[in-house]
Amino acid sequence: MLLLDGFWPGLAGAGALGLGVGALAGWPDRYAIPLGLFVAAGLLAAAALAALVPGLPGLWLEGAALLLPLYVAGCALGALGRRLAVRR
Repeated sequence: MLLLDGFWPGLAGAGALGLGVGALAGWPDRYAIPLGLFVAAGLLAAAALAALVPGLPGLWLEGAALLLPLYVAGCALGALGRRLAVRR
């Protein structure tokens, strides 16, 4: 909860940035980049949960593990919104 309390502006910014990027870029033609982002998010989360990196770099790793999934989810929602808006 302490991380969420300290990182909420970054979390909101990551989600908003993801929405904007997803709306501008649209859905990808190839799935290599989204798959790579999901794998990177999973690896970051695993490293953060295992507490492999101590100290300040560990805090940065945990912050990235919180921010990347929200960014990716925002990108997916923005791309989905663009796809739905273009169909009408």
